[in-house]
Amino acid sequence: MNKKQLIDAMGQHSGLTKKQCGAALTAMLDAISRSLHEGDAVFIPKFGNFSLSYHPSKMGRNPQTGEQIEIAGQNKVAFKCAKALKDRLQA
Repeated sequence: MNKKQLIDAMGQHSGLTKKQCGAALTAMLDAISRSLHEGDAVFIPKFGNFSLSYHPSKMGRNPQTGEQIEIAGQNKVAFKCAKALKDRLQA
């Protein structure tokens, strides 16, 4: 499902217009991104948890030259599925 399909599904289930659903989805995604950028986790009941996970720098190898290089540390987004969503997917 892509963003357009998600907006269409939101409109069918909520009775809102596609424009309103698109604005709501964009606002929600922006709020999640902003919160993660500030280092805060985002918990959505019955859906899951978004959080940042730091991966420290490590040594890697350039596949073309075989030269060792350092891969910089970085934050990655982690998602942990809520039990309610997990149960629904198993049904």
